[in-house]
Amino acid sequence: MLQLDPPLPLNTPKGEGFAHILVDYGPESDLYWTVFITETGEIWTFANREVRASKNITLGRMYPTAPALSGGAAIKPLAPAK
Repeated sequence: MLQLDPPLPLNTPKGEGFAHILVDYGPESDLYWTVFITETGEIWTFANREVRASKNITLGRMYPTAPALSGGAAIKPLAPAK
């Protein structure tokens, strides 16, 4: 578990927010980001595949893709290779 200082701005299925905590359960698991949602003040934890870096003009990231809601077609659950 890592406290992010400064917090990182992220796009999530619940809207934009700031990630304050990063949790790593090991090589066979996603990273998990604990995000404070800006609009609602809610605190949610999202798998790495559910979040995207926010817009950053300086780095040339003008139109980052929005993550899909859980269960959406854009997010596929992890499965062992066959």
